[in-house]
Amino acid sequence: MFKNVSIIGDGAMATVLAILLAEKRIPVRIWGYDADQLKEIERARENTNFLPGYKIPDAVVFEADDKRILDKAELVVSAVPCQFMRGVWLRLKPYLPGDVPIVSVTKGIENETLMRPTQILTDVLQEKESSSNLKLKAKNSKLKTAVLSGPTIADELVRKLPATASAASEDEQFAKDIQFTFNTEWFRVYTNPDVVGVEIAAACKNVIAIAAGIIDGIGAGDNAKAALLSRGLAEITRLGLACGAKPQTFAGLAGLGDLVTTCISPKGRNRSFGERIGQGQSVEQALGATASVVEGVATCRSVAALAKKHNVEMPITAAVYQVIFENKPVRKAVADLMTRQLKSEYNT
Repeated sequence: MFKNVSIIGDGAMATVLAILLAEKRIPVRIWGYDADQLKEIERARENTNFLPGYKIPDAVVFEADDKRILDKAELVVSAVPCQFMRGVWLRLKPYLPGDVPIVSVTKGIENETLMRPTQILTDVLQEKESSSNLKLKAKNSKLKTAVLSGPTIADELVRKLPATASAASEDEQFAKDIQFTFNTEWFRVYTNPDVVGVEIAAACKNVIAIAAGIIDGIGAGDNAKAALLSRGLAEITRLGLACGAKPQTFAGLAGLGDLVTTCISPKGRNRSFGERIGQGQSVEQALGATASVVEGVATCRSVAALAKKHNVEMPITAAVYQVIFENKPVRKAVADLMTRQLKSEYNT
């Protein structure tokens, strides 16, 4: 179990984990990109933008200084939205001790590189050799990364409703250390060796959740929602396997579990965004209705590109992409999905 944790990011998940750790009497500090916003959260002892109505314990320390936030940290939690991770970690890299492990709670795929969150961390925390072969040399060979992911809606976690997640790492002991650090009587953490599968599932489910919201917005019914989740999981699994993931991951917490929660919860940002689209709002209007980052919008670009790269068919993702980025009418997108060529359920 880690005894000194620094959290990079000040959103809902970062806040919930800080509260959880403080209640376990584990020293925890939060860093935010915007120092003024961080000071306001500290003053109010409440994250009014992302998790209003819940007091942050006095034991949680807020630290805006880039160097001090990483001093004495035994574990760093990366809780920055995916498309901002690279910039944040390039900023913090000079102050990160080489032997401090990092666990990511970010869900997404970077647009420009198609990298998963742990890949971004590794990429940023590497240095190029000066030789002509341009091999990458790790800043420190002991650097360890992991993922903590699952059906974890922050509003339910902060109320201590029963929840579960997977701690995924190629280093089994590191995964167990994360498990024991974050596990409580109301938050059960399992270990999982499949980092690729957990991160692919975490990213893709946000895209399917947008589609689920659209289904809700147009009033297509529960049969349509069930079909969407089933076929959505099928295409997420196809992409995951093409990227080297293990098939059982997609039937577990990070796969089916997170997908169900994200697609049915009224608190889900991506589902709510999709619902507003289904009700007739423009993409700009739907995005403007929330202060939170709707990860599925940017991630949809990445997933579509990754599917093309691996020659994987993802019709639901493609339909969401067309609605968001090509102004395809919602009902036309649904009709086209329903009238695709008939196929076997188990082959595609």
